[in-house]
Amino acid sequence: MRIGELARRTATPERLLRYYEEQGLLSPDRLPSGYRVYRESDVAQVRRIRTLLTSGLNTATIAQVLPCLRDEGDGRLVPTCPDLVGELHRERDRITGSIEALMASRDLLDQVITAAPREFAARAGAAHPGP
Repeated sequence: MRIGELARRTATPERLLRYYEEQGLLSPDRLPSGYRVYRESDVAQVRRIRTLLTSGLNTATIAQVLPCLRDEGDGRLVPTCPDLVGELHRERDRITGSIEALMASRDLLDQVITAAPREFAARAGAAHPGP
C-alpha cells in the first residue's frame, strides 16, 4: 500500500509516517519511482508506535523497545526480551519524575495566583484555583 492508504488506515498524518521512517521505526520498500510501499504489517507497527508515544516514550526509546514487543492482538503489548521490563521501569520512573516536577510547578503557580488580590483575578476573568 502507498503512504496515503497507510495514513488513512492508521489515522496518522503522512508527515508523521515519514518521520517514523527517518527515526528507523518504519522501513517501507521503495519503487523505482521513489514511492514508498508499505506492507500490511506496517499498519500494526504504526499502531504500536502510536501506543508507545502515547505512553510517554520518545522515538529513540521506541526504536530500542519495538523489537522486544509482541502485540497480543487485543491492543496489549507484551515484552519478549528479558531486559525490556527493567528499561520500561526506568522510563516509567522518568515519567513519574516529570509528572511530580510539573505538579510542583503547578502548586507554586497556584500559591502565587491565590496570593493575588481578588480584584486582580476578577480583572483577568479567572477564578481562584481549587485545591
